[in-house]
Amino acid sequence: MKKVAAVIAAVVLVVSLVSLVFAADAMKGTIKSVDAKAGTIVVTADSGKDETMHVDKTVDLGKVIAGEKVMITVEKGIVTSVKAAKAKAAVGC
Repeated sequence: MKKVAAVIAAVVLVVSLVSLVFAADAMKGTIKSVDAKAGTIVVTADSGKDETMHVDKTVDLGKVIAGEKVMITVEKGIVTSVKAAKAKAAVGC
């Protein structure tokens, strides 16, 4: 019984580590500029720092607009999705 538990624990550990390797990063910011020809965007992160990022060919840069607040998904250093950030609900009367 202890061997089965050890094998199950090892499998869970390996699956957890593999999922961390393939995890995507998310970033919020504002689009500063788009260069569809070069396949890049410049994003001003919420921290205020500008970052030039390469975009996957599957992302339609024609729909990405300068000045738009976005949520960006990055996998292996390449932007794989750009979505409009959800606006915060107003609080108060």
